[in-house]
Amino acid sequence: MLYSTNMPRFGDKQNSDFFEAYLQRLLTERDRSGLTEMIGGIEALMISVEPGNSIEYIAELALMTPYEYLVTLNSDKHLTHVLRIDMNSPDILLREIKKPEHSDIFRSLNDLYPVGAQRPHSRYLGEILLASNRHEVVALQQQREFRFFSVGQLAELDLPLNVSISKPSPYTQNVVGYMERPVNGIRVYQHGECMILSAAQAANDRSKEMQESLGIKPLILPIDHLATRVYSQNREAALLEYLALSSYYYWGSYDIKDQNSSTNVTKNIRQTPESNSPAKVFTANNYPYCVNHLDKLPSPTENFVRNYGPRLHHMAVVVKDGQSNGRENIDIVVDAITSQGKGFLLDTVGSREEGMKQIFSSASDFSSLIIEYVQRFGDFQGFFTRDNVAQLTYAAGLEEGVKN
Repeated sequence: MLYSTNMPRFGDKQNSDFFEAYLQRLLTERDRSGLTEMIGGIEALMISVEPGNSIEYIAELALMTPYEYLVTLNSDKHLTHVLRIDMNSPDILLREIKKPEHSDIFRSLNDLYPVGAQRPHSRYLGEILLASNRHEVVALQQQREFRFFSVGQLAELDLPLNVSISKPSPYTQNVVGYMERPVNGIRVYQHGECMILSAAQAANDRSKEMQESLGIKPLILPIDHLATRVYSQNREAALLEYLALSSYYYWGSYDIKDQNSSTNVTKNIRQTPESNSPAKVFTANNYPYCVNHLDKLPSPTENFVRNYGPRLHHMAVVVKDGQSNGRENIDIVVDAITSQGKGFLLDTVGSREEGMKQIFSSASDFSSLIIEYVQRFGDFQGFFTRDNVAQLTYAAGLEEGVKN
């Protein structure tokens, strides 16, 4: 039996008594119910883009990450492109709506926010988790008052029918899905007609050839973590909710005081590498925006949420440790990507002495997601450094200020 309550705790963020008490109760009950054993790691990430944007986003991801185009699932309302590294890392399901006037629950979430509404179909939807028995997992979760789309609703939303998907979270507005897969089996999505789209394949191949010619293909490794931004009052609830729906544990939280925010980390209880099942990070203001005028505090995290809604902010990709001609691999990767016209919000921050270097790209024109690159040096065991996070948060905030 897996035990979720005896993992080491990191960080300096002071949580409420409510959170600490319910964290222990929730994880203990999850272990006892068998859910921790039945729920595995992240199998796939679901992202949606505007009509006509998926091919360019495939090209962008193929250049900036290890992902490669595999196949397209052609259904009534969407083209769903499957991007894959291998069976040891999550897939990306990239959904492109066919008709711009299409409306569903995911568009309605975007329509609530001034910047989100400008790209009504572009958003990160959520993760699909591996389950040994998805029907039993869903039944147990429903007993615990979590809500799921019915099969009919999944069909109406044009989502894979072999995946059980929760309704959007009131805290993160993301969904969580469950799917089964035989041991050592391949991932299969029961959705639409399977086809190879020549334009998608060509876009992928051009980017992979560019990765090779730039010499960065072997340097870019799988996803390290997924970072979601939420309102300050929802930080603890968002953490508890994700821990209830997954088999992750609470790694800890760090206070980033000079940016009025905290970074809160959850990881897979099986302690598999993040390349297999990325860490889930939740970032929130320490104090809500409505009191900023009193203390003159910065508010980059909550400004983002007010503009886009609670949602995924960035995907962090690992850069292989090492250097060439006295330059760290992360700097080589960033310069190469920059040469292809992709912008970054700041220079790389951190150093070998500090244990790691990081950088944020500018937000994608297609998904609004930022790609973060992370290089950890030697045997550095930390997940991040406070100073790095403060600089990254500040830089992102300059691009994401309040828009009326």
